[in-house]
Amino acid sequence: MALNIKDLTISSTDIGADGRLGDHHAKDRGNQPPALQVSGVPDGTAELALICHDPDAPLPRGFTHWTLFGIPTETRDLGTDADERHRPGPNDFGGTGYGGPRPPAGHGPHHYYFWIYALTRPVNGAPSRREFLDQYADAILEQNRVVGIYER
Repeated sequence: MALNIKDLTISSTDIGADGRLGDHHAKDRGNQPPALQVSGVPDGTAELALICHDPDAPLPRGFTHWTLFGIPTETRDLGTDADERHRPGPNDFGGTGYGGPRPPAGHGPHHYYFWIYALTRPVNGAPSRREFLDQYADAILEQNRVVGIYER
């Protein structure tokens, strides 16, 4: 299946014009997920999934801040209550659901990629980011992302 990247979009009114995430999104300063808006869900989508990943983390595979599954195709707004309305999966803090930015002090700006995936089949359970990408790569009909920046 060819990957289509023209229709599905994700945006956020909580990410400033300069790309910055506010302190209230940080893990230790409110831990509130940004409001995200989704549009252009392609025909044939069975469900949506969301992953927030920081590739700038000083770890071999970066750091996963959020995995969220079971998002219905008609969803257009993922608000601050997304973990209660959908199925949160593991983050690299050792918990589930949203875990906001917490980059090391003085490490410079980190980029937080909020990926939305349109899938041709539902996700079973709540896999980790790596498990999801390994097990569902063939089911990704379309994907897109919005990037927020945060530093201490």
